[in-house]
Amino acid sequence: MPRYLSLVRIDEQNAPSEGPSEGLMQRMGELIEEMTKAGILLDTAGLTPTAQGVRVHYQGGETSVTDGPFTEAKEVIGGYALMQCKDRAEAIEWTQRFLKIHESHWTVTCEVREIAEG
Repeated sequence: MPRYLSLVRIDEQNAPSEGPSEGLMQRMGELIEEMTKAGILLDTAGLTPTAQGVRVHYQGGETSVTDGPFTEAKEVIGGYALMQCKDRAEAIEWTQRFLKIHESHWTVTCEVREIAEG
């Protein structure tokens, strides 16, 4: 079965400053448990804010390192889910379910991409 990576994109500038609510975390835990039991979810995690990250860039044979935050970025990857699904449609269905557990004040976009095998 193919594997898919769902990249969770958020706008750090407009995300709720208090972070996810207790209710959202509970719903997320329930969905994660359901996906794990169904054999869909292989791994998932949230990421720390870009202020705690670095970018390593390669150009012209040289590397450079830039400390976060990355204020020029409108959207950043806030987390991911690695899923094994029968097809792209199933990966999209699970991703939609993940998005729908969020309260209406969240703006979240997930980019779903199949992992190239071999």
